Amino acid sequence: MTSDEAETTARLLTAAREALETFHDVHVDDDGALTFAHGDVPCAVQGMRLAEGLTMLSLTCVVAWDLPDDPALAVSAAERAGEGLFGTLGVVHTERGMDVTLRYAFPADGLGVAPLSTILMLVVSTASKLRADLLASVEQR
Repeated sequence: MTSDEAETTARLLTAAREALETFHDVHVDDDGALTFAHGDVPCAVQGMRLAEGLTMLSLTCVVAWDLPDDPALAVSAAERAGEGLFGTLGVVHTERGMDVTLRYAFPADGLGVAPLSTILMLVVSTASKLRADLLASVEQR
């Protein structure tokens, strides 16, 4: 990574941190990534410059973990995630069950704190709603 790339990414992560700090306690990791929790949903933001003028922010939310490994639950999660416009659902099958993530990556060059705040909160609120729905589904089973 060149110093220009590092500066661009750092500037963007600083703006994202400022946007998130309005709503959350944000921790800056050693590698510059941001971590925070939206309710019970842990989240991380990373930055990466893909090309000149194209720096991306990637937000990953861990929606739920150790859910019953039930195909109907996975389908339900996908349907609920599909109702939102922000994020791609990930389902990982582990020896303890099923883990669900919601990820969203977007070009962020030139976005100020207010637009970043809006985008990030749309994603994390979708993740929190999805978590509540999934846990309610598990309880009903």
